[in-house]
Amino acid sequence: MTMKKIKKILTSRFFISALVIVLEFAQLLAVFIILNMFSTIMVVLSYIFNFCVLLYVINREEIPELKLPWLILILLLPIFGAYIFILFNGNEQTKKLKKAFDKTAEKLSPYRQQNPAIEVLQEQNADAYLQAKYIYRTADMPYRNNSKVTYYRIGEEFHAALLEALHKAEHFIFMEYFIIEKGIMWDSIHSILAQKVKQGVKVNVIYDDFGCMNTLPQHYYKELTKEGIGCIPSNRFRPVLSQIHNNRDHRKITVIDGIVGFTGGINLADEYINAYEKHGHWKDSAVKVEGEAVKNLTMLFLFSWNMQNKTMLECEPYLDVRLPAYENGGAAIPYGDGSQPIYQDCIGRNVYLNMISAAKKYVYITTPYLICDFAIMDALRTAAKKGLDVRIITPGIPDKKLVWLMTRSNYEPLVRDGVKIYEYTPGFIHAKNFVCDDMFAVCGTINLDYRSLVHHFECGVWLYNVDAIGDMKADFIDTMAQSKIITKEKAKLTALQKLIQNIMKVFFPLL
Repeated sequence: MTMKKIKKILTSRFFISALVIVLEFAQLLAVFIILNMFSTIMVVLSYIFNFCVLLYVINREEIPELKLPWLILILLLPIFGAYIFILFNGNEQTKKLKKAFDKTAEKLSPYRQQNPAIEVLQEQNADAYLQAKYIYRTADMPYRNNSKVTYYRIGEEFHAALLEALHKAEHFIFMEYFIIEKGIMWDSIHSILAQKVKQGVKVNVIYDDFGCMNTLPQHYYKELTKEGIGCIPSNRFRPVLSQIHNNRDHRKITVIDGIVGFTGGINLADEYINAYEKHGHWKDSAVKVEGEAVKNLTMLFLFSWNMQNKTMLECEPYLDVRLPAYENGGAAIPYGDGSQPIYQDCIGRNVYLNMISAAKKYVYITTPYLICDFAIMDALRTAAKKGLDVRIITPGIPDKKLVWLMTRSNYEPLVRDGVKIYEYTPGFIHAKNFVCDDMFAVCGTINLDYRSLVHHFECGVWLYNVDAIGDMKADFIDTMAQSKIITKEKAKLTALQKLIQNIMKVFFPLL
């Protein structure tokens, strides 16, 4: 490594922030040790405090796997572990976001009323009715028929469709992405946004501050603001010890004039359109929704913007729009998910579980990561044991070696019980798709890992009985043909790999 690269690393925002956090942790540890060395009363109080925290962790309502690492830490490091738990679970910042969320929810209440057409769905398909009802009761996102859905099987297709739609914008453009990086893809989008602003179109952009730490200048939002583009970096990263750093904005949303919307796994960076090779061929997916379903995506953006901006956007101008009617008999329900206390349920996780439990013939899944909790693992294994055709495609070339090891650590029990797992030979698969029985599907941002299922702000589109589901299934079969199947022998780990994964499996839910 050259001196130039070393200097770049040492002066990077990420390195400096990490160093400050390490120093904060060291300072806290030193204070803790000193207090407990010279104060008997402090020691007694600390043990009482430790016991109370232990009871709280055991009894709080959450996924059991999230409790385990904290319990181990508190038992291995009595007292100090309890202090770390309190420090990382402080949610004052999240409570502020919750207030803004509730305020926006109140303004949006007329647009979040359940669609009466859902009662017809109950007569047509009981499973569809129950899944749609769950999304409404937890995410407050209503059932939407009269919608059209187009599926894009790769980033290049999505990019072309997005540019075409942006050119047609007349009133407003909303964009919310985890990663934006200057290059062919973003530059082509940015030039249209700048042009549209000059034409009087309102443009608002959200990007995740941590997700863009290495892809954009620290104050890039100021550059866009000067151009007339409203912009905020979501969850500004500050070098302090806090679990809020985990609550990233992992959503990918574009809304144009309230009549066209996009979402899926594709960020706005060149690897997503294979403009350059990163981890081999990059396989991703997205959907375009038109009609009533776009309202849900618009509301998700308004929530994200209003939670983090002092100047809150009014809701009516962006939702009271004339929409074309699409008669197709199906439905599309865009929905959101996020951390507590803003969202009370792990909605993305439970939507997946509901689909698996409703399956009668098959479940096809594409995911970059396969690091899920016992409930999802058990549901997949049980479905395979019942005789369902359960297939999962994961990357053949990983983006993170340690995460890939954790993904592969789940192969053996799944394969043993009849789940067919394939690795995408040409490269990295980033698509997050579920397809079930030619009847249900989900395309969105939600990975099968703890970050997506528990910590991040995410979104997806639940689909029922629309033509795009057939396109998603066909894409899965084509992708499977380019993948290698994982046999029982290939699924086995070496002794060293098992040791690493056994240790990491305990603490991955917190990362």
